[in-house]
Amino acid sequence: MALQISSTLPAQKLHLFQARRASFKRQHSTLKPTSTITPSLNYSSTSSSTTGQAKKHLANLEKLLQKQVPEPINQTVSQPVHIISNNGSLENNWGKNLLERLNSFRVWPAMKAAEEMSPRHLNRLQRLLSKTEEYSPRNHLGPRWREYHGSNDWKGLLDPLDENLRREVVRYGEFVQASYHAFHSNPAMSAAKPPLPQQVTLPDRSYRVTKSLYATSSVGLPKWVDDVAPDLGWMTQRSSWIGYVAVCEDRREIQRLGRRDIVIALRGTSTCLEWAENMRAQLVETPGEHDPTEIQPKVECGFLSLYKTAGANVPSLSQSVVQEVRRLMELYRGETLSITVTGHSLGAALALLVGDELSTCAPQVPPVAVFSFGGPRVGNKGFANQINAKNVKVLRIVNSQDVITRVPGIPMVEELNDNMPLAYAHVGTELRVDTKMSPYLKPNADVACCHDLEAYLHLVDGFIASNCPFRANAKRSLVRLLNEQGSNVKRLYTSKAHALSLSFERKGLAASGCLPSPS
Repeated sequence: MALQISSTLPAQKLHLFQARRASFKRQHSTLKPTSTITPSLNYSSTSSSTTGQAKKHLANLEKLLQKQVPEPINQTVSQPVHIISNNGSLENNWGKNLLERLNSFRVWPAMKAAEEMSPRHLNRLQRLLSKTEEYSPRNHLGPRWREYHGSNDWKGLLDPLDENLRREVVRYGEFVQASYHAFHSNPAMSAAKPPLPQQVTLPDRSYRVTKSLYATSSVGLPKWVDDVAPDLGWMTQRSSWIGYVAVCEDRREIQRLGRRDIVIALRGTSTCLEWAENMRAQLVETPGEHDPTEIQPKVECGFLSLYKTAGANVPSLSQSVVQEVRRLMELYRGETLSITVTGHSLGAALALLVGDELSTCAPQVPPVAVFSFGGPRVGNKGFANQINAKNVKVLRIVNSQDVITRVPGIPMVEELNDNMPLAYAHVGTELRVDTKMSPYLKPNADVACCHDLEAYLHLVDGFIASNCPFRANAKRSLVRLLNEQGSNVKRLYTSKAHALSLSFERKGLAASGCLPSPS
């Protein structure tokens, strides 16, 4: 039976509807799901209630059609959902909704990471290649500074990584980068006279360098090395500049941090004799008195040698650090102070020795924390217990692909016997990142890349949690990473970076003015 519409009802846009056979089956209204429609055989009935319902439904249809102008339709509710595109045409979204319901990104998080960080997002890539001074927000840390400094061993801040802690970790890593840059700008030292103060360009202008630090090797190279390779120069010198002490002097930054911060930054291995000391892996007892009933604290012979040996014209690293920290504590007596020791590779190992000694160098020493990047094992379980007993807080940033963090020592030896020669143990709390999580780096990046300091800072800047992909709004520039690890960056990004660099040159812009990471 064909539908009939009374002439008393509005008839605008009736050409959009085709006549269809009435059904006696109760159906849910697509306009009002909670109500049902019971079609009648004849809409021209004189019943006022039926006419009122028809008027209401047609009025609702008319309002709807004024907003959407689709093609003539003759569909039932069981058909796929359609949406109106920007150009007014219908688009079938059924397949897309099905994929969203499957939520494949949860099954393969790397798919989402690859899509978010794809080279197709040229605007984002251009920003990362052109801006080098964009950082995560520096929030006010005052009330919680002790927590971010490790008073509670960073519990609840690492996985997921707290945004304020991420910024602090990257900031301390950049202090170490400054030590690399300063050393490689002028690595040579005179063996006949005391060295001049080293020029250090700090990444944070709120700090001022107060002391240069030197490390001296207790071993020397055979004389025949000079005959075979006389041009090695500073690579064979026994004493080398290894870092600095800096103190925060900006009142605003002190207020933001909640205290006046003293930073000791130490670079990694650079000279031949430093490499030779790294190879001296036997454990030796640390100086001082120890409880005979406990495991005797021991550290690697080579690290202790570099820390305690004095040079011809420079004091030992141990003596320099202790004297300078005591001086600063006296200078700023009465203020809230903190001591932060940070280092990469060899510098991370020496940072533990520095933190251990500073914790007892004077009465009422400020809180001591160590931020270690890619650090090797330093001592045995007794040394780890000693660090914990002195309340020195250690945050070890570790790349899962970095082999340096797994040496020296044999892991199984530690479990079998604490007194064996290579029974090394790690110290402190671990923040673990992974090269494979970066959408920019090749998953098979080489050993040098996995240990590089800039790669570490890149991974920390993009780290959210152990079960999450790389941070989509990471701020750190890719320029340093491309300069130092171009062969380990995915080819798609290197090609896009080259194209953007050419574009910058044509526009008279510089891609970056930053120094590369020599690590």
